[in-house]
Amino acid sequence: MQNADPIRVMCVDDHPLVRDGVRFALHQENDMQLVAEATNGLESLAAFRKFMPTITLMDVSMPLMDGLDATAAIREEFPQAKIVILTRYAGDIKATRAFKLGAVGYLLKGLSRRELVDAIRAARSGIRRIPMEIASNIAEHVSADHLSEREIEVLREVAGGCANKIVAERLLISEDTVKGHMKSILAKLQANDRTHAVMIGLKRGFLGCFETSGESY
Repeated sequence: MQNADPIRVMCVDDHPLVRDGVRFALHQENDMQLVAEATNGLESLAAFRKFMPTITLMDVSMPLMDGLDATAAIREEFPQAKIVILTRYAGDIKATRAFKLGAVGYLLKGLSRRELVDAIRAARSGIRRIPMEIASNIAEHVSADHLSEREIEVLREVAGGCANKIVAERLLISEDTVKGHMKSILAKLQANDRTHAVMIGLKRGFLGCFETSGESY
């Protein structure tokens, strides 16, 4: 038996095609209604206050305010808000942070319409949905040491092709300090070299979103 009240959904994504896809998917369901759309995190907070959706589908990478910061802001004001992350990004670091912020789901774009609407219904019931590949990544790294903010800054500069001397100049630290940070980074990420460390950093989300080409839906 379906709930009498429809599931009120808000879609937050800066890509029009994604919002169009979600709108089409929900239009096929008798128990769901798309009540609001937003193109960035700041808009999502204002829209949430106005429309009070049952479920919010939240992208991660957006201008002005990203999806994780928006999730934190919404749940700080509305602790019972049910937010499902819908993203192309599969790194475990952002997924872990999303769940720590109280997200009730973490879905990858490209999923089928049926998977999407099933996940929305599950979220309404408080059931967490997470793809197996992401769950496996989180389990694999749950006990791993995280990089410090300074180590992330160093690795980000290295990812941009900077030598240790340039990294030191940009971060206003000594070259020996940079070398020390790189040694720690390689150990924590179990990387073979700098290039390998950058690849791991991208995959796990230390360096931001790593998205594949192509639109969803």
